[in-house]
This record gives sequence, C-alpha cells and structure tokens, in this order.
Amino acid sequence: MQTNYVSPAWMSNGHLQTIIPAKLLTIPTVSYRRERWNSPDNDFIDLDFVDAVADAPLVVLFHGLEGNSNSHYARALMAEVKSRGWAGVVVHFRGCSGEMNQGPRFYHSGDSTEINWVLRRIHQQHPQRSLFVCGVSLGGNALLRWLGESQNQASFVQAACAVSAPLDLTQGGVALGSGFNMLYTTVFLRTLKPKCLAKLAQYPDLFNRQTMLDAKNLYEFDNVVTAPLHGYKNTEDYWNRASAKHILGDITLPTLVLNAKNDPFLPGRYLPENAASCVTLEYPQHGGHVGFAGGSWRADNMWLPKRVLHFFEQYQPA
Repeated sequence: MQTNYVSPAWMSNGHLQTIIPAKLLTIPTVSYRRERWNSPDNDFIDLDFVDAVADAPLVVLFHGLEGNSNSHYARALMAEVKSRGWAGVVVHFRGCSGEMNQGPRFYHSGDSTEINWVLRRIHQQHPQRSLFVCGVSLGGNALLRWLGESQNQASFVQAACAVSAPLDLTQGGVALGSGFNMLYTTVFLRTLKPKCLAKLAQYPDLFNRQTMLDAKNLYEFDNVVTAPLHGYKNTEDYWNRASAKHILGDITLPTLVLNAKNDPFLPGRYLPENAASCVTLEYPQHGGHVGFAGGSWRADNMWLPKRVLHFFEQYQPA
C-alpha cells in the first residue's frame, strides 16, 4: 500500500483533516462482544471484542481522551481488522464505556500500569494469537510509556503503533489552550465535567467541585483532577513526567509512531527527532489529529487503518 500519506486536495488544513473524519465520514458499523473485567484495585473495565477464529492475530486498541469503541477511528480500525479475518478488542479506559467506574480514579496519558495488566491478561487468555497493539492520542502516549518502561518484558507483543500521540504533553497542552483549538478543549470538558460530578457523588471529598467546574482549559482541569488523582503534584509535573518523548529511546519492540506535522493538538516543531532503532518515526506533512482520511466520504477508504495493519503484517509470524 501507499505508506506516504497524501491528503485529498479538498481537505486543506489540519483542522479540516481532524474534524471531517471524526464528524462527517460514513463510518462502518462494527458488532462487538463486550466483556467486563475486574481490575487489581477492585474496579472494573469494559472491553469490546471483534471475534475471529482461534489462531487469528489479535489487534488491541487503546482509545484517546474521552474516546470509546464507537469513536470513528476505533470503528474504522476494527472494521479493517474484521475484513482481514483478524480479531480485535477496544479496551475502555475507566469511565469511558458508558458506565462510571467504581474506584476513586479515572485515566491519564501516562497510564502504563493500566496498560500493563490489561495486555498481560489478554495475552494470558489468548496465548496462541499474535498480539499487536495500537494506541490513539492519549492511548498512544500511554502505550509508548508502557513500551519504554517495560522494554524486553513487552516481548509477548509482536509490534505496536501509536497514532497522533501527544508526545510532548506540555506543548500539546499549550496548543489546546488557545485560539481555534479551544473548540477541541470545550468538547473534552463538556463530557469530562459531568463525569467528575458523578465521581464526586461516589467520593464527595475527592477534589474541589467548584474549582473543577470553573476550569476553562485542560491545564486547569488537570491541575485539580487528573494530576492529583493519579499521583502527580500538579499539571506541570503530570505533563512532564507522563510525556512519551522521554522514553522513545528505551523501546525494544517494533513500533510505529505516526503523527501529522499539522496536527492541531501537537505542532510538528515539537515532534521528537530521536528514538530507538526499532521505532519508526513517521511524520507526514498532513493528516490532522487522528484524521488521515482517504479521497472519499467513506471511512472504509481511510488510509489510517490500512497503514496500521500494513505495519503489523510485517511482524506477523509466518
């Protein structure tokens, strides 16, 4: 396939390349089978499976901020997985499956511990399958953190891919905090704040309600909610320590890092230039944030899922 992404002429900039695939393309319908797993800390997560024959390769997807198995990229990838006779699963982060989780936490960009137990359990349940893992946006950053922290202990996975990951969370946070990008921030806060109110109904003293409601951007939201709930001192500490850019040199698994240089969430000038030799840094000029649409209005013609699976196929055991 064509691995060098070229945007259609009618999608002229990063915003259009982000919004049109997410909101306007015809997305394939995918039938999922849901499983609920109890977590090691007495909470739960929900996973949506696309089934296949017992020895088919399995593609695991970790979604982005406030995503789920119905997100445009999830359905597009899982439809492509199914069309090839492979199996797939979309792993929901805490509180993203349509039901509030039970524990006093949510999820975050450095959630490598969550990814570790989920992937090890998937491998334990499906030891006969080749295992491939894709993370999108926030999920991509968290996946890269796990790969770099685990190093050779991640070898039960054949290959991995991170799409539009906010590799530098500080610069990404700055980008999302001004101008037209505040549109995206507003969309995120529109679902995050009601979840926080539901969490406060479970744990009334978990964080300051009014400060959370007053948050106008992700910096302020992360400072009162995300950072303290997940072991960080404040937003600066969270954004610095959780950024995947620090750990790209420690990865030992074949990994594709795919980011468009015109991604509104992370401008191209902040994309890392160095990584381990097994990491492919692929930075096309265009594509937007989790966009990479093809030349038609049908999402099954999207370039992105085909590119991800083409990369994985190179590492499928004969």
